[in-house]
Amino acid sequence: MTETAGPTLPTAQIVVRKRGADRIRRGHLWIYRSDVLNPKEAEPGSVVAVRNERGAVLGKAFFSSQSQISLRFLSRGDVAIDEAFFHDRFAAADVLRQRLGVDPLLSRRIYTEGDLLPGLIVDRYRDRLVVQSLIQATDRLQPLVTRILMERYQPRSILFRNDSRVRELEGLELKQEVVGEPVPETLVANEDEKEIEISLTSGQKTGSYLDQRDNHRAARRYARGRALDAFSYAGGFAVQIADRCEHVEAVDISAEAVSLARSNAGRNGLTNVECIEANAFDFLRERHKEGRRYDTIILDPPAFAKNKESLEGALRGYKEINNRAMRLLRPGGILITCSCSHHVSEGIFAEMLADAAKDAGCWARVLERRTQAADHPILLTVPETLYLKCFILEIRY
Repeated sequence: MTETAGPTLPTAQIVVRKRGADRIRRGHLWIYRSDVLNPKEAEPGSVVAVRNERGAVLGKAFFSSQSQISLRFLSRGDVAIDEAFFHDRFAAADVLRQRLGVDPLLSRRIYTEGDLLPGLIVDRYRDRLVVQSLIQATDRLQPLVTRILMERYQPRSILFRNDSRVRELEGLELKQEVVGEPVPETLVANEDEKEIEISLTSGQKTGSYLDQRDNHRAARRYARGRALDAFSYAGGFAVQIADRCEHVEAVDISAEAVSLARSNAGRNGLTNVECIEANAFDFLRERHKEGRRYDTIILDPPAFAKNKESLEGALRGYKEINNRAMRLLRPGGILITCSCSHHVSEGIFAEMLADAAKDAGCWARVLERRTQAADHPILLTVPETLYLKCFILEIRY
């Protein structure tokens, strides 16, 4: 049942150029600052009614006074944006995840535009919630978000981890806040019967890479022999594949990440996981000089392309590590390679992999093309919601 509506949020009337209106009609949710005719009419972080130059209502949107993305749409048409609206959006997100069969205690509950709630991320780790508010509007709505989350999940605590540098584009402070009990320094989550220790306050993203869980499962199906998990962070891939392999090397440049990976291997009784602190680029190069060979290699680097301007350099980095990995694999070896740079499309990533294979003198047979976990839903008309690419390749000579 829909919650009591409460007051409708005040909305200024914003007029946009034809280019912006056309973008929304094509199904995107964003309008850029250059297409907004009267930005001074709206308060920072407010909900606004958006009209075209002829006066027709296009829908309701979050407004930002700082970002190049001025408008992020919530709905088409003249829909009331009140508390009931947000209760319904959270309920719809839960229904979707129930339908997908994701773990209700370890999953992303809200994924920004993918759940038609722009600028908001909510991850659940058992009885703890971690929230990221990325834009002015979700910051302004934090008390309402808190009430809804408390009602829906009854968590012991909600950590508002508002320390992402993306917030600086919105003119927002970087900070962390806790509602409820203090958050423990680390906690242990159960992922497919493996115990993974994570840090909610200082770990990557909201504590772990929930978007890779489906790919961890896929990696288990293919992994064998001697394996290398490069850019391993806390050992998510390494821990999941270890009992399928003879030996696994988990490599990361961060001493803290290596310590966490070592702890996770020990926690699960995995004596065949060797955790190594090293620069993955240098490590791959040295292993090739040594004549080492692997049966399985996993590459899950951080986003090399933070923006369009860095795309060319990012592709050089991706090609280098993939080329070296291909050279290190035995014939018939498996390469599981990822990119979380949304500026690198699947097509561009595939083209880079083909070039890397050509230079390595091998053939790369595609076994699977994968993406982020299902609880990170993708809107076809908002390509930015698809950011994680994962190719599973068989290398032949």
